[in-house]
Amino acid sequence: MNTKNTTEIPDRLLDAAEALIYQHGLNATGMEQIVKKTGIARKTIYRYFSNKDDLCAQALQHRDKRWMRWFEESSCVSDSPEACLLAMFDALKSWFQTEDFRGCAFINSAGETADPHHPVRVIAKEHKVNILRFITRLAEKAHAKTPQALANQLLVLIDGAITVAMLMGNPAAADDAKETAKVLINSQIN
Repeated sequence: MNTKNTTEIPDRLLDAAEALIYQHGLNATGMEQIVKKTGIARKTIYRYFSNKDDLCAQALQHRDKRWMRWFEESSCVSDSPEACLLAMFDALKSWFQTEDFRGCAFINSAGETADPHHPVRVIAKEHKVNILRFITRLAEKAHAKTPQALANQLLVLIDGAITVAMLMGNPAAADDAKETAKVLINSQIN
């Protein structure tokens, strides 16, 4: 049995589902579009994923791992944790300026599901928790007075900047959020 081919199929499906969800939304992404984009038969898809919700949730989990790796690497460009906290907003701005930027895939997808226990909502929440953990670690390294409170506030700024950049088409939302972050960080660290 060719294991390369069998591991390739789930990856192709995850990549296709992720791209379609990000481009068109969760509800507009159907199995037919995934079949068309990948050339993989529906019957084969169901060998790897129990249903569309399972495929979409795993695709978002796949995106979370890749996005977090990018975000952490793009933010940790200095030995100074304070500088890294601010560099998060520079990383966001570079993302906002990409041609395919469509906001946060997790917020967008979660907004399409009413059930808080829906697998996609669960993954979206996990993504935000992952970001919060990363920010909290940086805030702790920076010796913030209340690292968790600072991390919570910076997460709100991050999600706000993402939303404003997407809705207003304004990448400078990251600069505005960064200026506010400076005030918050200075009040916690100095």
